[in-house]
Amino acid sequence: MKLYKINTKSVFYVFVTIHLILWTLVPTLTNNNLPLDTIEALAWGSDLDWGFNKHPPASAFFLEFFYQIFGAQDWAYYLLSQIFVVIAFVVIFKFAEELFKNKTLSLISVLLLEGIYFYNFTTPEFNVNISQLPFWALCVYYSWKLFDNQQITFKDCFWLGAFAAIGFLSKYLFIYLLIAIDLLFFYVIFIKKYKKFDFKYLVSLEVFIVLLIPHLIWLTNNDYITITYGLTRTGLESSSLLDHITYPLIFLGKQLGILIPFFIMSFFLIKKFKFKISLKDKKLLFLLFVNLTPIALMFLTSLLTGSKIRTMWMTPFYLFFGVLIVYIFQAQIDLKKLKGFLLSFVIFFTVSLFSYAYISITETDKRTDYPGEEIATKVQYAWNKDHEESINVVLGDEWVAGNLSYHLKSRPIWKGPITKDKLNLLSKFTCIDNICVGNK
Repeated sequence: MKLYKINTKSVFYVFVTIHLILWTLVPTLTNNNLPLDTIEALAWGSDLDWGFNKHPPASAFFLEFFYQIFGAQDWAYYLLSQIFVVIAFVVIFKFAEELFKNKTLSLISVLLLEGIYFYNFTTPEFNVNISQLPFWALCVYYSWKLFDNQQITFKDCFWLGAFAAIGFLSKYLFIYLLIAIDLLFFYVIFIKKYKKFDFKYLVSLEVFIVLLIPHLIWLTNNDYITITYGLTRTGLESSSLLDHITYPLIFLGKQLGILIPFFIMSFFLIKKFKFKISLKDKKLLFLLFVNLTPIALMFLTSLLTGSKIRTMWMTPFYLFFGVLIVYIFQAQIDLKKLKGFLLSFVIFFTVSLFSYAYISITETDKRTDYPGEEIATKVQYAWNKDHEESINVVLGDEWVAGNLSYHLKSRPIWKGPITKDKLNLLSKFTCIDNICVGNK
């Protein structure tokens, strides 16, 4: 296939369409139940608030929005996840178009991402990591527009602030991107080096803060429970001196391991690994800050605090790695000889799909094998024997009770763990094992 001679934009949209369809279809056909994080966020969404015990509210909001449209249809939430991935791909493609002025290089920048399992194998589980993807990409895109454009517009500043806020409300780690490009880059490069500042930039900050106010109020009223949970997940409280060395090294090792397929694809793309880096190149400086600074900040966090960085936390951090590699080595890319690259792309794309399907079918003790619908039917039957009212409250942990909230037709609100105080608020209730359902 001579990619440089065909309509590259059409190829791109065919690719994202195939990605969306297949990665929606495969988990729909091979999983018996939604994954843990998706069920958990659906449980939160049943009783929407400006925050929850583990995360800020955006992921729960998006899932609940889809629930109100589709109900308990598993395929809809696999579709939602792929919509978020595809939106990120589209934004990256558009960003690369503006950077390269070459649609083929832009397409290659996105295709390379199929070599990173964050953007294929792990995508069926809609969670806070997937929820960040489009907003991470959009923040980079609008930051670039502010940096590249001669005329700064209120509209661009507004959208940057809005997307930054939604990304942060998906997961607090989004702050690493904001520090990298909207603080360090704009200050060190844009303002200090080029002596350029426009007060319109402050519009982004104002929009960002205003959109966060409801969550910040909720956070204060709930004893900063979300932040406490995040710190607990890092193992910071029990860290030792050795952890300041071992955890950062483990972090680096895992990042290199994750990128091995990506580097293999790059090997087929680039003739010679020769490049020149000029710090006077504003495009390169921006790409280096976008790609490397957030990762460096995560490494420093682990190094200074001795905290453990979980692999999945890095999901959005590599979105622009394809653009960076293509930009650095673009002089070494022969667009007439892309067969090896395209073959490696097809192989990794296919292998990731079949691997997911194989694991889903052959392993039978996963969360996605949980008989959630069957248990919900049994609970509903037990309830109907003694009560005429519908179930509108469910108590228990997010997984078991969350599955009931999702699968029961009455869509009961999940109200957290079982406590005497909560049971006393119910006019009628039935408890089975470690869950209680009732009517308020």
